[in-house]
Amino acid sequence: MTKPTSALPRQRQRPRKQQGFIFFLLAAIVLVIAGAAVWFLFAVVKNVPSIEAVTDYKPKIPLRIYTADKVLIGEFGEEHRDFVPIAQIPPMMKRAVLAIEDARFYEHKGIDWMGAARAVKANVTGGFGSGGASTITMQVARNFFLSREKVLSRKLNEVVLAYKIEDALTKDQILELYMNQIYLGQRSYGFASAARSYFGKKLDQLTIAETAMLAGLPQNPARHNPAVNPKRAKMRQEQVLRRLRDLGDIDEAQYAKAVAEPMRVHARPQEFGTHAQYVAELARQVVFAQYAEESYTRGIRVYTTIDSKAQEAAYDSVRRNVLAYDNRHGYRGPEARIELPESEEEREEAIVEALQKRPSSDGLEPVVVLSASPKSVKVENIDGDTITITGAGLKFAASGLSSKAKESQRIAPGAVVRISKLGKDAAKAEWGITQVPLVAAAFVALDAETGAYQALVGGFDYNLQKFNHVTQAWRQPGSAIKPFVYSAALEKGYNPGTLILDQELVMPGENAGADWSPQNDDGVFDGPITMRYSLAHSKNVPTVRLLRAVEVPYAHDYLAKFGFDLARHPKNLTLALGTGAVTPLQMAGAYAVFANGGYSVKPYLISRVEDGDGTVLIENKAPEPRLDATRVLDPCNAWMTDSMLRDVTRYGTGAAATKRLGRTDIAGKTGTTSDAIDGWFAGYGGNVVAVAWMGYDEPKSLGGREFGATLALPIWMDYMQVALAKRPVVERPEPEGLMRENDDWIYAEFAEMPQYRGIDVDVAAPAAPEPYLTDDEDAEPHPRADSVPPPPNAAPVFVPAQ
Repeated sequence: MTKPTSALPRQRQRPRKQQGFIFFLLAAIVLVIAGAAVWFLFAVVKNVPSIEAVTDYKPKIPLRIYTADKVLIGEFGEEHRDFVPIAQIPPMMKRAVLAIEDARFYEHKGIDWMGAARAVKANVTGGFGSGGASTITMQVARNFFLSREKVLSRKLNEVVLAYKIEDALTKDQILELYMNQIYLGQRSYGFASAARSYFGKKLDQLTIAETAMLAGLPQNPARHNPAVNPKRAKMRQEQVLRRLRDLGDIDEAQYAKAVAEPMRVHARPQEFGTHAQYVAELARQVVFAQYAEESYTRGIRVYTTIDSKAQEAAYDSVRRNVLAYDNRHGYRGPEARIELPESEEEREEAIVEALQKRPSSDGLEPVVVLSASPKSVKVENIDGDTITITGAGLKFAASGLSSKAKESQRIAPGAVVRISKLGKDAAKAEWGITQVPLVAAAFVALDAETGAYQALVGGFDYNLQKFNHVTQAWRQPGSAIKPFVYSAALEKGYNPGTLILDQELVMPGENAGADWSPQNDDGVFDGPITMRYSLAHSKNVPTVRLLRAVEVPYAHDYLAKFGFDLARHPKNLTLALGTGAVTPLQMAGAYAVFANGGYSVKPYLISRVEDGDGTVLIENKAPEPRLDATRVLDPCNAWMTDSMLRDVTRYGTGAAATKRLGRTDIAGKTGTTSDAIDGWFAGYGGNVVAVAWMGYDEPKSLGGREFGATLALPIWMDYMQVALAKRPVVERPEPEGLMRENDDWIYAEFAEMPQYRGIDVDVAAPAAPEPYLTDDEDAEPHPRADSVPPPPNAAPVFVPAQ
């Protein structure tokens, strides 16, 4: 039987249709590929940015402040970064980073296709973004040019950029960029900066464990930050260590040792070589005024005039003596109180939350009380450590542990208190309860010849209060102003041997229409005393009499010689008692005039400013001292005032200074304002002039038994003992124009002028000669010979020898 004729044509048609479909499919694929290529060319490649940022890399280096002896004291900028050339990065640091981030870095050309295959599989099974295959080169591309957004276009850009970077740079150059640019948490960019931030070390000082901890950060700096998430950081660190072991970069013993090593991470603000935060902030303000935001990215280095050892001595002295004052005035009670939940987890959270609000203050650690009795107090710190305090550690806060304690002082569970180590050896010392002082203090030291800052402490703790009391606090100087009144009197013709009546003085109408009767601090009247004795013992009433004789307008204008702001000083007799306003810095500059023999100095802090390449941008050389153009005080006046100020520290209110320091060139003046609201000591020795101050920001009495000699002088002495240790004693020769009379010094031109020998006392003496004239016969009389109202007539008095 023959087959149907129609079957053969249908069989022949089927292959032709299949061929057409395949052709169509292939054409479609070609078109899709071509379209993708065109899209890739125009939408991706065309928009890939230039890689000039990596080929001409300029890292953002922060502003750094140094002492004169090159100790780092401050760093400012959003990015903390230390650029380290690849050759100086320790091999272990490089191996650890490559082990966990890109083990085949030196083998691939920017894209690790083996890693990419693994990432594709992860993305297929877990969705796009579930796995990544970013090489070091791709991460450099992303860090410099792209976002971290997980979209296809960004990834394609990353691939193209990676190839361009690989063509332009060597592998070492790429790794150098990565290790200096990558963000690692704590505002730290690059591994060198992170090493300082987390461990306070340089890269070459890190252990293998610390190296691995840092190497684990790039993947997720927030999640693996050891200062914030120590458990996750530890897990990531061990992952890095396993990779190092598996790759043969460390052996089993090194691995075990690194895993067991406890992490000592700095959880507090970055520490510097010496405590000089107030200095660093002053320097930052100067640079920012000149260079604005560029200050924080150009790698500018500022070298101050500060001496690091002197600065540390000033800081220690202020801290020690403020704490001593605070201890003298008793325990005030806890800083705060919190409820302690029953749940252990909730209790830990409550404690951490409370303590994070209260920064540590250089050894004054905040803790929460867990239990308390008169014999034992158990506390917990922010690290979760439990500390038991007993014995001497409870002495200061005993009033808060008594059954009769006031509610505000009572130490009980939930109380937030401070603890510190008792004794100098912190490793062996026991903990004791203490408190953060409320009183403020300031200290500044200058080179008396040039005005260069040597040390500056603007307050007890910069982290607790940014206000700089050295430059910003306007306070009454009290008796510390008296030397300038006495200097004005010398210029008028009086001398250190001039007698002044120390006797009750009542002046009608001087107190807003009422009577005013100034009093001596000791409540004692000594009768007729010399100017020298009056200044040494800080007598108020004789000083008021002296100012009245000199006349207020003259003395008021005279203060301008020393750099005081005249608008801040009264034009009445209370000027003698220091009722005006000064800053500690002003006082230091003013006393420098007496210290250097009569020359004005302009305090300066910055000696040199350099950019990141070492180019000098600003240079302030020390001014030549003792130039005629800077003389503001007659040499004889400066010398006699200095001699009186030396007696203040020899047998007067500042006698402890010479006794403690054992030098003959120590001079200065205490200052205590009414009701002991401010305590001062301003003085000098060895060409160093320094001023110490203590007081409350909200003015109130420092205590009925507190004076400049108990508050500020100890700060001053502690500092000077260090600052003058290697400085020779400065002896000042007697200048021409002086002579001896009645066992004291006097201007030769005023010899035998009786009106200058006594104030409110009658001193037998020959009649005054004609006014002294200058060499120019037509000139006005010499200022020292201006007529002074004759003293009231009184019977001659006997003056005991001083």
